[in-house]
Amino acid sequence: MARDRKTFNEINITPLTDIFLVLLIIMMVIAPLLDQQGLNLAVPNMIEVQDEIKDSKLIKVTVTDDDKYMLDEQELSVESIQSVISQQAKVNTDGLLIITQPNATHGAVVKLMDEARNSGVTNISITEY
Repeated sequence: MARDRKTFNEINITPLTDIFLVLLIIMMVIAPLLDQQGLNLAVPNMIEVQDEIKDSKLIKVTVTDDDKYMLDEQELSVESIQSVISQQAKVNTDGLLIITQPNATHGAVVKLMDEARNSGVTNISITEY
């Protein structure tokens, strides 16, 4: 009395397709939100530098090759950057100019930018020394 059983050789992919469609819709909704993070940078065109205006009210911080911060030829410690920049921002309202020496690391510049943003500076410019 052997029964002939047919083997099941089909795979139903309908639930799998439903899952992929739901994931696709979720990604389509989330993807535009990911572009709203980060810094808004305006990169200037390469032009000949004109004479600097003497009345500018910029805070000028130099990042040296050994990742030290200099404000008016005076070295700033990493811990005091935010407080010094917030004090200077009250007097110099045009923003912050970061002057980097050629071998300054990217991390030191980003640390300075973060501290400046945390102390309320909205206009940040970067130039090489």
